[in-house]
Amino acid sequence: MSPSLAPPTTRPFGRLPDGREVRLHVLEVPGGWRAEISEYGAILTRLMVPVGDGPPVDVVLGFDELAGYLAGHPYFGATCGRVSNRIAAGTFALDGITYTLATNNGPHHLHGGVAGFDKKLWAATPRLSERGPAVDFEVVSPDGDEGYPGRLLARVTYTLSPDGELWVEMSAQTDAPTIVNMVHHSYWNLAGHASGAIRDHELVVHADRYLPVDAGSIPTGEQRSLAGTPFDFLPERVPSAPLGAAIDRLPASPDGTNPGGVDHDFLIRGWKPDGALRPVALLRDPGSGRTLEVLSDQPGVQVYTGNYLDGTLRGKGGAVYAKHGGICLETQLHPDSIHHPDWPSPRLDPGATYRHTMVHRFTRR
Repeated sequence: MSPSLAPPTTRPFGRLPDGREVRLHVLEVPGGWRAEISEYGAILTRLMVPVGDGPPVDVVLGFDELAGYLAGHPYFGATCGRVSNRIAAGTFALDGITYTLATNNGPHHLHGGVAGFDKKLWAATPRLSERGPAVDFEVVSPDGDEGYPGRLLARVTYTLSPDGELWVEMSAQTDAPTIVNMVHHSYWNLAGHASGAIRDHELVVHADRYLPVDAGSIPTGEQRSLAGTPFDFLPERVPSAPLGAAIDRLPASPDGTNPGGVDHDFLIRGWKPDGALRPVALLRDPGSGRTLEVLSDQPGVQVYTGNYLDGTLRGKGGAVYAKHGGICLETQLHPDSIHHPDWPSPRLDPGATYRHTMVHRFTRR
């Protein structure tokens, strides 16, 4: 461990309506790297990336104060669960028992329901780890929470390394059979959170196939090749695909129910259930030359181009977050996987541990 590394610092971030205090934990390493994480929702509220001799740039969308998160937001920087993404019709069966979940996305269940992990107050333990300053978060989801069976103990650890890698490590244990698919849900804009649309950003996804979806954004079960589609983010493509080109090929529906843009799951090349970290995606902002590489041990990544942002939210420093103002790269099990027995399973049994690790690597431009 470098002797120049310091443990995280902590400061008040506000209070919940019931009076409970929420704190913000700040992870810093030399050179200008800084991550700020809230105990409410285990939310990454800020990530500062150095820029040569200039001031660091904040590359995640969010709010300056807790009130912004309490007022409602599209999962900015949140830890989502128990099961993130969508579960069709909000129902699933385990061992012959059918469970009915909260439905908060039309008839479907999304990101853990009405009051998922993103709206819980997590217990936090800041520390200095071998990798760098870190904070461990923990929350208990009781039996029946949002309709899920079993008492679940969930954990997430954020770590900032000396070279600016942001590690997010999630785990969970249960006392009864249940399902788990936790997700980190930051909206990235490598030009800076207030810089506008990410249409010029270039994206590479280490995948050959994606999951087509129906009108409710539920996977149909088909796995389709990326080649020749709007989702052609193949690593072999030269030059890399600008997001604007994909967005333009996926227009909004005439009735406005579908805002268009990318909101699809991609199947990671060579994935095996061995816990190994594999390259998932590479995002580049041509204007700054800044890049973000994502690695993970999960079989899929949901790419979402901020299609539902509409300019009504004012974020940090009064920034207006308009349509396509950020991109989410959500590593995970495939959406609605509980209804597809041939896909990696979200089932978690007593005595087993759910694990999910993702690493964010940035260039220093």
